[in-house]
Amino acid sequence: MSTPLDRPDQGGTATLDRELEELLREEHVEPGDHERFSHYVKKDKILESAITGKPVRALCGKKWTPGRDPEKFPVCPTCKEIYESMVG
Repeated sequence: MSTPLDRPDQGGTATLDRELEELLREEHVEPGDHERFSHYVKKDKILESAITGKPVRALCGKKWTPGRDPEKFPVCPTCKEIYESMVG
């Protein structure tokens, strides 16, 4: 019987890295995606989510775990309004 230490390429962070890469590569559109938006979130929070898998909270209050290309969706109007009121 082998242990994770016997096969360092199996399990642990290597598995998490592969799973994250697979999630980032997935580009299939699920039902309801046409109503989704890309949201404004601090960059460091997106990086933290990518590493830990913890959800992020957008300016509009939506909480989710990022996993899709935000370029494929329109910007959330609520996030945009809040952001513009903060910078302008």
